[in-house]
Amino acid sequence: MALLTEREREIAELAAGGKRTREIAEQLFVSTRTVETHLGRIYRKLDIPSRAALPRALGRVVHRPTI
Repeated sequence: MALLTEREREIAELAAGGKRTREIAEQLFVSTRTVETHLGRIYRKLDIPSRAALPRALGRVVHRPTI
């Protein structure tokens, strides 16, 4: 996480928490393209392939509802 800027950490946390790109953009008052750009940089810096790997990369435990 030390590799990420403050804004990248903010976006990574929101994305790892399940927020969609559009929701993150609206919450942070930026465009969806800006969020996508930040996510791309986050993936490269953390050496992960996708949003699905974010929770683990951030050290979060993912709780999925059981059916």
